Amino acid sequence: MQLSFKRDADGHLAAGSEPTTLAHLRRGEHAVIDRLDVPDDIARRLMELGFLPGSTVTAGLSAPGGDPRVFQVDGSEIALRKETAARMKLRSKQKRSRPVSA
Repeated sequence: MQLSFKRDADGHLAAGSEPTTLAHLRRGEHAVIDRLDVPDDIARRLMELGFLPGSTVTAGLSAPGGDPRVFQVDGSEIALRKETAARMKLRSKQKRSRPVSA
C-alpha cells in the first residue's frame, strides 16, 4: 500500500492534514499511539520505555539536523531516530475514543 500526503514547501504536512506517524508531529503537538510497525525486539523495548498503544506522546526538540528527535511519553523524554518514529502509527481522530452518552 502506498500513502501520499499534501506537504508544504518545507516538506511538512499541509494545513488540515492529520499526522499519521510520530515523525509527522511538529514540536509541541501530541497524539495517541495506535500501533508500532517495527520488529518484535524493537517494539518490546519501545513499549518498556512507555510507547504503548493508547499512550499520548508529545513531540519535543530535535538535533540540529532534525534527527534524532525527543518525544515525551509517560513522564520521560526519549530520543528516537526518524526512521523509528516513522514506523510508529498514530490514531486518526475518527478512531479516538469518545465518551459514551447515557
